[in-house]
Amino acid sequence: MTRILIVDDHPAVGAGTKAMLEQEEDMKVDVTDQASEVEELIKNQLYDILLLDLYMPGISGVDLAKRLKRTSPDLTILIYTGFDLNTHFNMMVEANINGFVSKTATSEQLITAIRCALRDEVVIPLHLFKQLRRSEASISHSVNKREGAGPSLNEKEQSILKEVASGLTNREIAQSLHMSQRSVEYTLTGIFNKLTVKSRTEALFKAQELGLVSKS
Repeated sequence: MTRILIVDDHPAVGAGTKAMLEQEEDMKVDVTDQASEVEELIKNQLYDILLLDLYMPGISGVDLAKRLKRTSPDLTILIYTGFDLNTHFNMMVEANINGFVSKTATSEQLITAIRCALRDEVVIPLHLFKQLRRSEASISHSVNKREGAGPSLNEKEQSILKEVASGLTNREIAQSLHMSQRSVEYTLTGIFNKLTVKSRTEALFKAQELGLVSKS
């Protein structure tokens, strides 16, 4: 039997959710509309999962979850809210909450969220998943830009550009580095693509600006 405690300051919401969940044969639900009672309730009854309203008089569900987790770190807690989940996502993750579910969710979605949380899994709505993916890509791009991530040149490419800096032709570079002229040209084409340039002079200038070869 899965024991569930719903904490919601709207008695009608708590009662409705209880009735919905108890249609499942393996779910038993208690409800309280007083956040101040929760700590005493979990001392007297072992609950498998708590559903906490996000906004309640005197304390938010997130703050209550933090307080409960300090004394009972193994508690499984879902935030149950009618507010937009997107704007609260980071706050809930940082509070070490096990997941969240909207009050607009169907009974099937709510039950799925509960069963997944008990397996240490999280259900994320598709619209939120897509938004997080865009945010992640943006963050990754910013981090790479800050850290100077960009094109790199291998040893052969660097050697060829150094010869370019000396003013040698492709044929002279091939002789100097004991390569075929075609190999030099092929390597230069690869350098052009990496640096998004169209000539040897541009390639040399950009490589020097990026610190990929030394300025002489």
